[in-house]
Amino acid sequence: MLSDGHSFLKGVLLGALFCLVLAFVGTLTPSYSFTEEDNHKHHHVKAPSKDELRGLTENQMEELTKQVRVYCLIMVHPKVLQHWATVKDTWSKHCDKAAFYSSEAFKELEAIDLKEPNEWARLRKALKHAYDNAGDIRWFFIARPTTFAIIENLKYLVLAKDPSEPFYIGHAMKSGELDYVEYESGIVLSYEALKRLMNVFQDGEKCPETESSLWKVTEEKQLAICLKYTGVFAENGEDLEGKGLFNSKSVERLITDSLQNNPSNVVEGCCSDLAITFSGMSSNQMQVMMFGVYRLRPYGHNFNDMLLFQPPEGSDND
Repeated sequence: MLSDGHSFLKGVLLGALFCLVLAFVGTLTPSYSFTEEDNHKHHHVKAPSKDELRGLTENQMEELTKQVRVYCLIMVHPKVLQHWATVKDTWSKHCDKAAFYSSEAFKELEAIDLKEPNEWARLRKALKHAYDNAGDIRWFFIARPTTFAIIENLKYLVLAKDPSEPFYIGHAMKSGELDYVEYESGIVLSYEALKRLMNVFQDGEKCPETESSLWKVTEEKQLAICLKYTGVFAENGEDLEGKGLFNSKSVERLITDSLQNNPSNVVEGCCSDLAITFSGMSSNQMQVMMFGVYRLRPYGHNFNDMLLFQPPEGSDND
């Protein structure tokens, strides 16, 4: 009987030790060896200043605005039906081309059914589809349906950037030695960055289609890992004052935070005038944003913008 008791106690201790090992392993992230410099620090990508624009002729500015076109990839699934419908009805109309990529077929709303439940594998398939169907569009914006985007501000950010150079822009974050762009705030890729991604997708060791069975790597980090192997690094989108343009919070949350942290100047402390995205928004909040951004106008107030981004041909946007 005493022997049985010792065996039971030994089993309990071994079981507890095994659980501790699993818990420890679960906190680890995989290490990767890169051929590029590992000490690269992400850049701070800024929109052109008014002085830079003044150096361009009217014809040059008009040509630039025509060249900057954006393909929007909105990743959806049936559980976000209301957000899906709202994005389709609001800001996605301002994309030069918008495609909704779904995990399964859904007859109520038009989407490209990728027949893929795994989020990373689905994102890979969506990027491949966009690359194959972009035509002459050279900028790509990846978003979730809880994100509200102001596409004209995105076009202004990349206005003077060459899409034949590798750009990977958004809200840059850091995890260990890996710099990545946060998915929730939206991800911008130039054509060259996407082209390099297509090539590294063919390398199963550097950029596997499925995650390791030992640990889970989110799709935003997996994307950054694959891009880093090709020499493409995360870059933080900012205005000329250094304020971030890609927000992981809603306007309401940002204002609430500013009221607490900067009560004497709430607007200045909130967010950039040229913000591109706000995240974690309800469908109703998106409709309010649409009204405020595109429809509400103070009479007699002229913003004197030097550029005009025309709506996509055939679009019924605001």
